[in-house]
Amino acid sequence: MHEDEWGESSGAPPAEDAGQQEELSPHQSSGEQEIEASLRPRKLADFVGQPRVREQLKLVLHGALGRGEQPDHVLFAGPPGLGKTSLAMILASELSASIRVTSGPALERPGDLAAMLSNLTAGDVLFIDEIHRMARPAEEMLYLAMEDYRVDVVVGKGPGATSIPLDIAPFTLVGATTRSGSLTGPLRDRFGFTANMEFYEPSELGEVIRRSAGILGVRLREDGAHEIARRCRGTPRIANRLLRRVRDYAEVRSDGTVTVEVARAALEVYDVDELGLDRLDRAVLGALARSFNGGPVGISTLAVAVGEEQSTIEEVCEPYLVRAGMLARTPRGRVATAAAWQHLGLVPPANAFGVGTAPPEEAEPTLFEE
Repeated sequence: MHEDEWGESSGAPPAEDAGQQEELSPHQSSGEQEIEASLRPRKLADFVGQPRVREQLKLVLHGALGRGEQPDHVLFAGPPGLGKTSLAMILASELSASIRVTSGPALERPGDLAAMLSNLTAGDVLFIDEIHRMARPAEEMLYLAMEDYRVDVVVGKGPGATSIPLDIAPFTLVGATTRSGSLTGPLRDRFGFTANMEFYEPSELGEVIRRSAGILGVRLREDGAHEIARRCRGTPRIANRLLRRVRDYAEVRSDGTVTVEVARAALEVYDVDELGLDRLDRAVLGALARSFNGGPVGISTLAVAVGEEQSTIEEVCEPYLVRAGMLARTPRGRVATAAAWQHLGLVPPANAFGVGTAPPEEAEPTLFEE
């Protein structure tokens, strides 16, 4: 890994939003991390999907380079796994700049941020993953740094406290968030460019899978790539994860070639169904249909019913289930649609959402309403 691509303090690329690669774990071996890092595109031209964001980002970068200026601060927003971290790394590479990597939860005190900012050199890129989870005091320090390239360090406490202004080198802040609505207005407004990432189409995921198969040395037939792509929930990270698991199945129980038959058999072993739903997705829909008669039911009650954290249901399951038309969010809670009942092999009731009725927003309160 070269310093001009990843920066001296970046180490292995972070995994929160790796885009076109599987999430990294602290328990993974260095070999696994190197394999996963190799799947990350290094140039904007190599990045698959997100054509609108790529074109906008290209204009931002080339315009700034042409003027000899520091590019505006950039915010990438969207669900996990769509390529936010990959684009941050690519941005630094396109600028031939070092990148310093941290995350919102790691910046608990203003001093943590001040130490990182003071170590930047001119032109560096500072990447803050999950930036909406920064502590408020650190966030307020970031405002002045983004606008004036300066921070005020407070020394001492009480009446004797002294504020010392500290100039920092011009830099570009790249933030990534899975919950843009959680960002405060003052922070959001200080980004010169905001890119909203979208889910991928199956054809784009097929391109991601073929590219990754070439890097990993997987023998992949076109029908096998298509079968994996249509079960990836529109997310490149999941596409690469499933490709690696199908590769394992093909090498152990077949001749090593990923065909449509091998892909189907492998994904059945790993509990990924025809629509890309996994065990947790089906558990959520099953609880809604069987335990709560389709809803509406509050999210915390639903989380208890399936034995998962509320945040997991909201951030992992709901985006895809809503997009697939199997779950509706109403003011009174979550509702299973007629498509969800049918996917579970159940007969939807006459009043199921999607069978000629509107969401049950005006009905009398139920026991499970929040």
